[in-house]
Amino acid sequence: MNNLFHWVGIQSAPTASRLWTAGLGAAFGILAAGLAVRFWPQMGLGLPLLVAPIGASAVLLFAVPASPLAQPWAIVGGNTVSALCGIFWMKVLGDPAYAACLAVASAIVAMSLARCLHPPGGACALTCVIGGKAVVAAGWSFALVPVALDSALLVAFGVLYNSAVRGNYPHRAAQFAAPGPVRAGFSMADIESVLSQYDQLLDVSSEDLDTLFRQVETRAYRRLHGTIRCEQIMREDGLTLRPEDGLARAVALFGGHRIGALPVVDAEGRLEGLLRLDSLVSVGEEARVEQVMDNSPCIAAADAPIDELLPILSGGMYHEALVVDARGHLLGMITQTDLLCALWRGHIAEQIALHEGGKAG
Repeated sequence: MNNLFHWVGIQSAPTASRLWTAGLGAAFGILAAGLAVRFWPQMGLGLPLLVAPIGASAVLLFAVPASPLAQPWAIVGGNTVSALCGIFWMKVLGDPAYAACLAVASAIVAMSLARCLHPPGGACALTCVIGGKAVVAAGWSFALVPVALDSALLVAFGVLYNSAVRGNYPHRAAQFAAPGPVRAGFSMADIESVLSQYDQLLDVSSEDLDTLFRQVETRAYRRLHGTIRCEQIMREDGLTLRPEDGLARAVALFGGHRIGALPVVDAEGRLEGLLRLDSLVSVGEEARVEQVMDNSPCIAAADAPIDELLPILSGGMYHEALVVDARGHLLGMITQTDLLCALWRGHIAEQIALHEGGKAG
């Protein structure tokens, strides 16, 4: 039975919140578009307020807003381009039977070339062929009103609604720190290469795949190696600067301890920033620390697992993370070297456990 369900493609059940969010969004989106179009001057010519494919667009926009097929250009561009294809073939052939097949086929090609593939676009092309005398009489203007207008109004409401309830529409994948010239593991180029060989359109962007795979990597590491917290590997050498300190003191600390960065704290020990050695190159010693320090360093909680730092410290943007408590007081610092040593110790411990387990067996 499970094989049958898999073969017919029965989808996993959505959560209740996602179900209600999608349903209410579609209802209000269609209502908003219909009410707005009602006041358009051309609507007195016997044309429909809403074209049926807009309902299918609403399904994508509110049920799967992260899909590449549900983005603003896909909806507006896909529906409009497809409508133009349908109008063209109806004008050329005049026979709905022949015009219909060519309208849908050319709509797929046109949407793909315009990079706005949108499944309801096929229905838009067909609507322009079989929509009746009023649609045919409207000619090219039907692609603009009501098709493009309906699509634009639906997208406008979708932006407001999805941004309010989900906070991410138009959809953009979460960005990791920009990778350096060489990094371990897979890269975006690897994903793009595999997708080009796959030769099928996946309803997910390469950026989303990259984000998903990196989260899977982190979960897998945590499952295999257990959880090591930041407070277990951080440095607590107590070397800090004050914002009002002169750079002469910073130079002395850098030279005396051979370190590359120093935390900057206030009188109560709350983190203010980070001063890096390379930031002193073109600054005179008469300047103050607060004038050249980084005000937005990487910050980690004491109880955070160190695998959360992997994509951050390996990405090239940050070389150290500052560990703070709930009130923002500095507790310690973790460098790339500290993280690498912790990972190596975890690997050695795992190998010893496997060896001992093999001997016991």
